[in-house]
Amino acid sequence: MELDRATAVDRVERLVETVESETMPVPVREIWVYGDLALGLDPVSRLDIYLRKDLLFHGDGSREAEFRREYGVKGVGQTVRLDWAEQYPEHIRANDNGHVAPEKCLASHLVSPDEPIHLEVCNAGFENNVTQRLRGAMAREAYEQILDPRGAALWIDGTRSAEAFDKLRNGEYVFPTLAGALEMLGMDDQEAATAADVVREYRASQDGASVRGDVV
Repeated sequence: MELDRATAVDRVERLVETVESETMPVPVREIWVYGDLALGLDPVSRLDIYLRKDLLFHGDGSREAEFRREYGVKGVGQTVRLDWAEQYPEHIRANDNGHVAPEKCLASHLVSPDEPIHLEVCNAGFENNVTQRLRGAMAREAYEQILDPRGAALWIDGTRSAEAFDKLRNGEYVFPTLAGALEMLGMDDQEAATAADVVREYRASQDGASVRGDVV
């Protein structure tokens, strides 16, 4: 399933509007788009969106036991907002340990399972996480974990960038190749070329909606 560029931009705009207008499981601070759409491709084979979220440190766990009994998940009111869980219980998602997972809750709330959309969710900003992920991937030669650094900030702390959306619609962003971008971040040319191939192959293997959560 591919999206023409205009449809892809409209879809990202609807996602931003949802974050602006509805309660989220955790506070969202930044929304970026990267990959095909940022590169101005048309059609877009997969829509890559980055969300920076806050961690909850002072939640309300007063109904945690109740949600555990009813939905079989731990951590409601501690890891995700209680008021969100009360409003959107159908979007509650947990990890393999049965603990409610903010990134999975965000994905369930924002994306339909059959959409060709990948969400990256982290408590760090996009640019910081690009660097962190690259270091880890280089150390382990796990290049599929690299976060494509070619991104555009669409929404920061409640402020939407009309200019960024216009540039996306018109395909006006200019970025180097992925290998070139990785070289600019410190990879040598041969490793950057290899890593770029791995990232492309990994991305092409994905289907439908997906989500990855990070804590830095």
